[in-house]
Amino acid sequence: MAIEKATLLIADIGGYTRFMKHHRYSLVHAQDTVAQLLEAIIDASGRFKLAKLEGDAAFFYALGDESAFGRQVTHIRRAFLAKRQQLVLDRMCSCNGCLNVGELKLKFVVHSGEVAFQRVKRLTELAGVDVILVHRMLKNDVPVSEYVLMTDAVRERLDPELHPFARGIEHEFEGLGRTATHYIDLNEFAAQKPEELAPNLLRKLWNKVMMEVRSLPYALGFKKPCQDFRNVEVIDEQAASPQKPS
Repeated sequence: MAIEKATLLIADIGGYTRFMKHHRYSLVHAQDTVAQLLEAIIDASGRFKLAKLEGDAAFFYALGDESAFGRQVTHIRRAFLAKRQQLVLDRMCSCNGCLNVGELKLKFVVHSGEVAFQRVKRLTELAGVDVILVHRMLKNDVPVSEYVLMTDAVRERLDPELHPFARGIEHEFEGLGRTATHYIDLNEFAAQKPEELAPNLLRKLWNKVMMEVRSLPYALGFKKPCQDFRNVEVIDEQAASPQKPS
């Protein structure tokens, strides 16, 4: 089991839990929508490696002190906004899961520390106190809906042009005590906005057909929508120790 320095990043799609109150058809489309947004996030993650998907969030890591994480967050957010824009533009369904796509938000938490790596079958599991901390950071008192929340260790490597936008806020994270953090309001960066997408009827029809094909097993009751989605703002203490291979 190797212990290494790593930068930990979680990109979390906010507003998803509202879908959970809707009926099966809405849940099916909500799950497909979030899956498409997560794919866009992963494709834009650069040198950050995907540790795992956690419900409506993607947990990434990069070995060493990742000094370019600010630019990577910008790329990920732009990809998210572009995909969200396309989903809204191509919408051909009036269910709640589809109508609420434009309300979905993206937030990030970033921390740098030591993690333990263990191979479990084909997956790389990350464990340690710093893994718990970055997950605890998802439950916070940041007063805006779209942000990057970082610890002192990350702020020290923040791009100089971003320093004026970082605001200090102290948190009491469960089991970890008082922790100094800093957040940046992502809505202050107009440069992150993607180019406007032009309407395209063929693309719209194709995306509608593909969504219904992917949704068919859930709509017919062969699979249960959203059964693997959970609230990642609560992490079990078991994450502090490596999992045993099954």
